[in-house]
Amino acid sequence: MNRRLFTTKDGSKTVEIPELDVTYHSRHGAFQESVHVFREAGLEYLKDRSKIQVFEMGFGSGLNALLAFEFSIRSGIEIVYEGFEKFPLDSSIYEALDYSGLLNNPILVPLYHTMCECEWNQSVALTEKFTFTKRLADIHIDKPTPQVDCIFFDAFAPAAQPEMWTSTIFSKMFDTLKSGGILVTYCSKSSVQKAMKEAGFEIEKLPGPKWKREIIRAKKS
Repeated sequence: MNRRLFTTKDGSKTVEIPELDVTYHSRHGAFQESVHVFREAGLEYLKDRSKIQVFEMGFGSGLNALLAFEFSIRSGIEIVYEGFEKFPLDSSIYEALDYSGLLNNPILVPLYHTMCECEWNQSVALTEKFTFTKRLADIHIDKPTPQVDCIFFDAFAPAAQPEMWTSTIFSKMFDTLKSGGILVTYCSKSSVQKAMKEAGFEIEKLPGPKWKREIIRAKKS
């Protein structure tokens, strides 16, 4: 697949796949979407905990993992992060995205590069409070580490990847979560909500970022 950089409306970059007519993040604002959906609706919601175990469905550009790392540094909360990715990006694309510069924290620049360039399927302690593993894996075949607190569900949109938004996949996500754990995603289509409910999730609709009406936080009670 051909992949190229695309500058979104908030000035941050994302990756576009023209053949599929999809981007890795919102065309309206890659950075603002990830902050709103995954950091604010996900990690900030769990900030009363001393440790948060995160699973991300779709490591992609590494932006969501970087936001989790920045959150850990800022809050002092320990995070154990695992991300699945079936089609990793070339290292030159990671360098061009320059996400670490958006957070105005110089310490994140080399660490973002470490996250993107480190070996797949190996656990890396980036700090005493942030353990990072990116797995070259297919969610249809492989299983995430169970008993996580938060799932970042960031697959391509249902129009491009309908097989990722089924009750079968969400049942797998449900089983991955601890009781009381949450799944956050940008997609709030009625068919997606139906699939989540069939898997056992309780659905909470939240206001979306700019240019998007709502997002979903789903809970395992």
